[in-house]
Amino acid sequence: MSLESFFSRPAVAVARDLIGALLSVEKVGGIIVETEAYEPDDPASHSYRGQTSRNRAMFGQPGRAYVYRSYGMHWCLNFVCLPGSAVLIRALEPTHGLDRMAVRRGTTQPRLLCSGPGRLTQALGVDGSMDGLRLDEPPFVLTLASSIHPVATGPRIGITRAVEYPWRFGLVGSPYLSCRFPDVGMTA
Repeated sequence: MSLESFFSRPAVAVARDLIGALLSVEKVGGIIVETEAYEPDDPASHSYRGQTSRNRAMFGQPGRAYVYRSYGMHWCLNFVCLPGSAVLIRALEPTHGLDRMAVRRGTTQPRLLCSGPGRLTQALGVDGSMDGLRLDEPPFVLTLASSIHPVATGPRIGITRAVEYPWRFGLVGSPYLSCRFPDVGMTA
């Protein structure tokens, strides 16, 4: 399956299937262990009120990066799916380029390198210049998981609208999650 066809699906399905994928940005990265889905009819989504200059990438081709500044403090990395939908990459298990991540983050503790969207982008060196770039071309390398991983589901975090949607997905048992999952909502 090509990356474009993988991402040409609803964000909820893509978010779940990204768990276990390997993401690298200029040879720094790891295994995706936590994601959140955002759909066009979702009041918490940047696309809910239509296309703007800020969210233009969300309405572009599937399989592209949507990078934006959150609260003026840190960058967030999303993967574009169907028009107006995207998956926020919330956490990675760091596997390569740890020395570069440690310098960027100011810590050598593996759990604190990529557990959370802002930490993740800082560790990987992701910024607004990457908005709209293809995920199958440098600086990105994305290798989809070759097997199905046990995934926890639960409500998204850090938002104020549609918080009840169970559209946050995480690798069961991973110590690299940004926040633990409730004990309910486990899937295979």
